[in-house]
Amino acid sequence: MSMTWKPALFAVGYFWFFILCTLAVLAWEKRKKKRRTPFGNELKLLRSPGETQLKQVLKFEENLLFHLALVCGLPMGVITLFLLGVKHLPGTAQLVGLVVTLIAFLAAYIVALRWFTRRLSENSNRYLGYFGERYVAEALEPLKARGWRIFHDVPAMNNGHSFNLDHVAVGPGGVFCLETKTWRKGPALPGRKEHSVSFNGSDLEWPWGADNAPLDQAERNASWLARWLKNNAEPAAVSPLLVLPGWWIDLRPPSQTSRTTRVMNEKWLEKQLGSAEPILGQKQIATIATALEKHCRDVEY
Repeated sequence: MSMTWKPALFAVGYFWFFILCTLAVLAWEKRKKKRRTPFGNELKLLRSPGETQLKQVLKFEENLLFHLALVCGLPMGVITLFLLGVKHLPGTAQLVGLVVTLIAFLAAYIVALRWFTRRLSENSNRYLGYFGERYVAEALEPLKARGWRIFHDVPAMNNGHSFNLDHVAVGPGGVFCLETKTWRKGPALPGRKEHSVSFNGSDLEWPWGADNAPLDQAERNASWLARWLKNNAEPAAVSPLLVLPGWWIDLRPPSQTSRTTRVMNEKWLEKQLGSAEPILGQKQIATIATALEKHCRDVEY
C-alpha cells in the first residue's frame, strides 16, 4: 500500500472509531436512565394534551444523534468500501476509481440528507400538532368550572389499528369528541384567502382546495367513542367537532347533505359547548367521566 493511501484510510478509520464510541456512550447513558425511580412502578398518570405527539417528538430528539450518525455513516460507509477497492487498482484506473468513488459518495450523501430532512419535517409537523392540541386544551379549560370533564389523547383501537381521540368533553351539554387539525397556512388559490376555511355543512374548502378527510376522521372517532361508552360506561350520543386552531372559519349556507360534524376554531369552544342545551345529569356525567379517566390513566415513567 502506497503512502498516499494511508492518510485517507486513517481518516476513515478514525471516523468509524469516533462514531462507534459515541454510540456506545449514548447507549450506556440511556441504560442508566432505567434505574429505579423514587415512586412505584404502579404509578400511572392521566394523558396530557398531545401525549402521543409529544412522545414521538421526544423519541425523535432522543435518537437525533443516532440519526445524524446514520446520515454521516451511509456516505462514509460507501467511500470506505470504494477506497478499499480503488487502492488495489493499477495506474490510471485509480483515477477513474476515485471519480466513481466521488459520484457514489455524493449519491449516498444526497439520499441520506433527503431521508434526514424528511424526518426533520415530520418531527416539525408533529410538534406543531402537539402545540395545537395544547392550545385547544387551554381553550377547553374554562369549561371545567361549569361542570365539564375534559380528557385528552384518549387511546382507541379499531380492527387492530390504534389511534387516539384528541379531546373528549363530557358535561351537561352532552359528550363531544374533538378532532384538532393544526395545519400550516400556505399559498391560496385565486379568489381564496390564505387564513380562511369555508364550510357549508358538508364540505371543507381550504385555501388550496377541498379536503374532507378531517371531517371523515372526526365522524369515525365519534362513532368509535359512542360504541366504547355503550360497552364500558353507559349509552350516550357523541357529537363530533372539528377544531382548526388559528384559522378563520367561514360558515356558508348548509348544503342538502349536511354532516353531523361542526367546524370551529378554538375561540368558539367555550361558548358553543357551554351554551349547549343540558341533556346529561350529574350521575351520567360522573359515570362516563369515571370510565374515561380509568381508560386514560396509562402514562408510565
